[in-house]
Amino acid sequence: MSGSVEQGSSQTHGNTHILHFLVRLPGAMGAVWPALSTPEGLGGWWTAVDVLEPRLGGTVALRGLGAGRVTAWDVDRVAEYTVAAGGRIRFHLERDGDEGTVLRFTHEFQGEGESEPTWRTRFERLIECLGGLGGGQGA
Repeated sequence: MSGSVEQGSSQTHGNTHILHFLVRLPGAMGAVWPALSTPEGLGGWWTAVDVLEPRLGGTVALRGLGAGRVTAWDVDRVAEYTVAAGGRIRFHLERDGDEGTVLRFTHEFQGEGESEPTWRTRFERLIECLGGLGGGQGA
């Protein structure tokens, strides 16, 4: 199974920006979860992790984005990190048939920062890391 970055949207409310993506990922949720919830997984496609305590309220420090807290944690389903320079970054997984996973992604931040094309590129890299080589060129 290959993956695709199916949709992205951006909203702005004053100085707050919110990005949303729907990403179809190759592999079952249990296989995808470590890519979103471990230092090795996140470092493989997004950013280096200096600290990650995998639990609600745990400390997290993402390279280039600063330190903060794990603000949501539901094993195999939801990982949300809120960090100083990065805002709130939420990964929500859902089953997609027998062998796939849907990622509902939200990034809420203040001021200037991330863009839709930047996250699209990251998600294409995530798809490749999960074994979807050749499938990461979705819409």
